[in-house]
Amino acid sequence: MPEHTRARRVLAFDFGTRRMGVAIGQELLGKARPLTMIPARDGVPDWETIRALFGEWCPDHVLVGLPLNMDGSENDMCARARKFGKRLHGRFHVPVDMMDERLTSFEAKGEVLAAGGEDDFGRYGVDDLAAVLILEAWFRQPDTALRLM
Repeated sequence: MPEHTRARRVLAFDFGTRRMGVAIGQELLGKARPLTMIPARDGVPDWETIRALFGEWCPDHVLVGLPLNMDGSENDMCARARKFGKRLHGRFHVPVDMMDERLTSFEAKGEVLAAGGEDDFGRYGVDDLAAVLILEAWFRQPDTALRLM
């Protein structure tokens, strides 16, 4: 089957130091949906939960959000997100791309509020919705991703 028609399953992560949002989507359909939020401790996720997600969803490709500054420059969190992406590649042997995630959390919060949702984002989070936005951006413009591994 030609590359452009393959139905790759893609897992996306919104990297964070306290929790990470996860979304799943199929490239052929260009659709994504939130899966879960994984607790993290200082940027270290629950690897057993991630292993279970890989076992259940068998992704062909992984995206990790790259938290660039608004001017496009990198910061300390970018290095941590890249390290997380490298660890995903090392553990699960799938291609990993980094995707600009600027404003995804802001946009996700706006969507929750517009739908009448709870505004206690520290407690409830929007990380899984931010992961959906990262994945949908990649579906629209895959050439903007940075290949990590």
